[in-house]
Amino acid sequence: MIDRLDQMFVLLLHWILGYLPGGWQAPVGVILSVVCIVCLYPALFALAVLMERKGLGRMQNRYGPNRVGPFGILQPVADGIKSLTKEDIVPLNADAVVHFLAPVVLVVAVFMMFAVMPMGRNMVLVNLDASLLFFFAMGATTELSVFMAGWSSRNKYSLLGAMRAVAQMISYEVPLLLSGVVIVMMTGSLSLVQMVEVQNHFTGIFPHWFVFTPWGLAGFLIFAIASTAETNRSPFDLPEGESELVAGYFTEYSGFKFALFFLGEYVEMFAVAGLGTTLFLGGWSAPFSFLAWVPSWIWFFGKVEIWICVFIWLRGTLPRLRQDQLMNFAWKFVLPMCLLNLFVAALWRFMGEGWLRWVVCSALLVLAYVVMGNAEMRKKHFGPRTYRYAD
Repeated sequence: MIDRLDQMFVLLLHWILGYLPGGWQAPVGVILSVVCIVCLYPALFALAVLMERKGLGRMQNRYGPNRVGPFGILQPVADGIKSLTKEDIVPLNADAVVHFLAPVVLVVAVFMMFAVMPMGRNMVLVNLDASLLFFFAMGATTELSVFMAGWSSRNKYSLLGAMRAVAQMISYEVPLLLSGVVIVMMTGSLSLVQMVEVQNHFTGIFPHWFVFTPWGLAGFLIFAIASTAETNRSPFDLPEGESELVAGYFTEYSGFKFALFFLGEYVEMFAVAGLGTTLFLGGWSAPFSFLAWVPSWIWFFGKVEIWICVFIWLRGTLPRLRQDQLMNFAWKFVLPMCLLNLFVAALWRFMGEGWLRWVVCSALLVLAYVVMGNAEMRKKHFGPRTYRYAD
């Protein structure tokens, strides 16, 4: 019974396909899986937006949405209807074709990431041997869509916002990629399914998640920072800086096109949260051996939801960085720590079992963190802000 509950979606798909001729089963199976993904994540997007607005409201001592439906739970429906019916305005001098394609490319690329994401045991659309590379390739496509939006709008604010976004996304994509390389080194595979299987073991009641190792914890923190910047979330939301750039690269977007950008940003949050869960937090595996009876897909989406809550918490807590602080942090601190973590992972692999490698690897990472952090703070690259007021 427990196994049937864990595999309920897989069994349901096989039951539906059983009524079809053999030649139709594979393509129809793919279509049904794609439809499920395309319907599921926009629904989660609506819930996440409501949760974020409610959560930020409580953090800022206000109510948040509370008018549409009981306790405001129908606010996402109202927002969706408004976006669909709002007038679509395209600047006269804009490149209309590129202006239209930019949000479409963003949404398509983001949804393609989920094709290789193991969302539960045997719940992956395409099990590629190089699924990690495929994920990062699709993620890199979002930079193209952002630049298309800024350039095609023929607006200085949009172009500046797009250039900021591309510089930021490229800068933090390097540590994002390198933080995943340590997992490849340890598993010897680029398959996300294989990475979850390696972590799905227990010593006593405790799991073998990579985050519970020195190099895994460092890689996890680097991945979390880089993914926050990659999705333009606070405190790295400079491309949308309202006080400087009106709304950044989508200043000239309205109606359904703006809604697509909004959808793409949140669905990308789910994608990077799912990747971080897969790489460092055991994917769909249980946190304790005695909880392995809980369906695997519940663990996966539960971990992703916790990650989204952390994104919301950071947005309500931290102020926006300056552009120079953002770039200095990426190239002078995060990237060197990431390269050191590669060396530490190799050292961990070849030192063999025992407590000595725990001491050596942990000491290297802590020492580097303290030395580089103090050095950059003295240079005032990451120091506290200084506010100046007119007399």
